[in-house]
Amino acid sequence: MNLVIKPKKNSQEIVCVTPQSAGWRYVSFSAYQLAAGQSLTLCDDTRELCAVILTGIVSAKTKDLAWKEIGGRKSVFEDAAPYAVYLPPGTELTITAETAAELGLAGAPAKGELPVRLIEPTTMRLSERGKGANTRYVCDILPEDQPAESLLVVEVKTPSGHSSSYPPHKHDVDNIPAESLLEETYYHRIDPPQGFVFQRVYTDSRDIDESMAVEDRDVVLVPRGYHPVVVPHGYQSYYFNVMAGPKRVWHFHNDPAHEWILTAA
Repeated sequence: MNLVIKPKKNSQEIVCVTPQSAGWRYVSFSAYQLAAGQSLTLCDDTRELCAVILTGIVSAKTKDLAWKEIGGRKSVFEDAAPYAVYLPPGTELTITAETAAELGLAGAPAKGELPVRLIEPTTMRLSERGKGANTRYVCDILPEDQPAESLLVVEVKTPSGHSSSYPPHKHDVDNIPAESLLEETYYHRIDPPQGFVFQRVYTDSRDIDESMAVEDRDVVLVPRGYHPVVVPHGYQSYYFNVMAGPKRVWHFHNDPAHEWILTAA
């Protein structure tokens, strides 16, 4: 099973994952790079979208709303949250780059129950997870306590020499509150960009057991199973997660073999 999607060369669309290409039901993800002055129009008739300005400054407009010069990060590794725009199905959004920009686009099924809105960095929750060399830094862009129909969107920065999503956890069983069923994509950025990180995706039965050297702008698919990331010394890791499933809650189950780490000194 090939769980790594490689980026395109010299293309405005860096990478694209659809339910059809991934062989699942809920999550879509794409990333784009725009030169200053370039525009991109986004719309999906059956899916809600969350367009995240990963880097750069853009202006964005729908038929009725417009936002001038939003964004501002020069790198996803900056200590700052991004801007994002939430779109219900059937709503067209045109994004124009004021500077070179990179965009992440998350999508999931929706009925159109919520309006378009700008999601500002000040509304996003920043937190630290883990301890020791398992510490990582999380920005909740579109968490379950903020309005959406299916989507959950988060970004995570992991320091040099650290592990992330650790101890390994999974969310592939619809058994709330013990665990929720959520498909997931990881869009990886690495600093400096010639580096790589390691990600493993595995199930209890080992019907999926893939260990991958993941490079800058690769996407890793997590249809089921545990999915930890390990960052070599000298490099920093960033990943952009999109999750969706039959219920919009994130309840996870740790691998019992590694859960002892949570209580270690």
